[in-house]
Amino acid sequence: MSQDHYAGSFEGTWEKLSQVAVKGAEYDSRERRPHPKCLKGTRVDLLDYIQRVLDDQDKSRLIWLHGTAGVGKSAVAFTVAETMRGLKVTEETNIEKRLTGTFFFSRKHTKRCTTGYFFATLVYQLASNFPSVRKDVNRTIRDNPALLDPDKSLRDQVEALFIQPLRKLHLRLRGCRPLAFVVDALDECTSETEIGDLILYLARALREPDLPVTHILLTSRSEPHIVKAFQNDEVCPLVREIPVKISGEGVASIISLDGTDVDKDICTFLHHSFTELQIRHPDFPQPPRDVLERLASRAGRRFIVASTMMKFIDDGDNDPCDRLQVMLNLASELLPGTEVYKLYDSILSTCADSERAYLHLSIVAALADPLPISQLSKLLGPGLGRDVETTLMQLRSVMDIPTDISLPVNIYHSSVRDYVSDSSHCSISQVRDIPSPHSLLARSSFRLMMKEIPERSALLDVLSGLKKCSQSMKSQDPRGLQESLSFLVQPPEPLLRTGVPGCRPIEGQPGFAP
Repeated sequence: MSQDHYAGSFEGTWEKLSQVAVKGAEYDSRERRPHPKCLKGTRVDLLDYIQRVLDDQDKSRLIWLHGTAGVGKSAVAFTVAETMRGLKVTEETNIEKRLTGTFFFSRKHTKRCTTGYFFATLVYQLASNFPSVRKDVNRTIRDNPALLDPDKSLRDQVEALFIQPLRKLHLRLRGCRPLAFVVDALDECTSETEIGDLILYLARALREPDLPVTHILLTSRSEPHIVKAFQNDEVCPLVREIPVKISGEGVASIISLDGTDVDKDICTFLHHSFTELQIRHPDFPQPPRDVLERLASRAGRRFIVASTMMKFIDDGDNDPCDRLQVMLNLASELLPGTEVYKLYDSILSTCADSERAYLHLSIVAALADPLPISQLSKLLGPGLGRDVETTLMQLRSVMDIPTDISLPVNIYHSSVRDYVSDSSHCSISQVRDIPSPHSLLARSSFRLMMKEIPERSALLDVLSGLKKCSQSMKSQDPRGLQESLSFLVQPPEPLLRTGVPGCRPIEGQPGFAP
């Protein structure tokens, strides 16, 4: 092979890897803005503890940080990644950083809710940080291109795209500070089996004797299948679990995401946020300490609640004093874990049409891939899709609505998805009978499909093929296909008057029938 041909092959392989690597999964990607991070002066004991483990040169570790939704796991993961990004492997280099790779899972994005792209994404970051291994990575992929296929065996991917590249760094990094990977929101991976396999393979990889000391910080909710995976006999000896009980002068006895010290951290966050609000609203008085403490108590040691409170108070269109009072009216003693649901109830109750607001919020949260407002409106149709923009603008404290209307809207936090996944989580009586967002989306999708059958030859061909397998389809013309498939989108006769099966009508909403 000529030198020029080899160089071209090298660049082509690297370009292919670049295309497969999920940029949105990196800790500082634009896709994840605004990035959650720990405010200076908060989470001090927790971050110090994690840093001490990351500096431990004795042996490689899995650091498992877990807690309930909204306690700040992603903020800690981002802050740790940012810190490690600023630390060099050696004093002699300006390129090679201790942060070797990151992957932030997300149920909202198809390539971030699976492990299929996990190792391709990590090895792309690793080889970008350590150019000396790039040639070997390229050769491995060129010899076995299937490694980049998301359906490829995870066992093969971890060996070729994780263990082998790290082996190449073993001798070079002897005596250096350990490398660090940060993996956030394991529970956002939609396959429980994949999560268990990933944890097991990472643990086996860290047991390899000829790898540099490498630590992996993983965050997740305390889901039973994840707890079970970390308790595996092959995994458990490598795990440093947080919450953790420790002792020592000047050190908290328990380090966790929701310990007693979090109330103080949330007060610090609230004070900082109100100071910034005051810059934009000079007439707004800085709340006294007792008000901050009342708000902090209503947050239930969950940063997502405190953050959403501030977004609600400082939404730009309403008097922040009035909005602050709404937040102070929240019950002071709520059952643990319900604080964020009661907060979302309060936010919905301020909307002009709470029922429609809940419905639109549930639709946005249920989408596998987010959509812009205009496409949401088209998908839902003239009934359900009416006033989408007006309604969603009232939910800016729980939803990111870009100023560019061509960009998708999205929920800020997965707790919103939890909230709308079961209407019993909402105490507003009008929403109790609204069907699941998935059924609404299915009917809306079928309505659009039926509408476009006569104009879409490809769709017509597929449905014509389907027709051959069904005795219920008598006609071959598009209108006939529409009529034959109308049962998919047309509710029973008594429900046509409401347009939403199983619930009372929303004003101005027509039926689903095409």
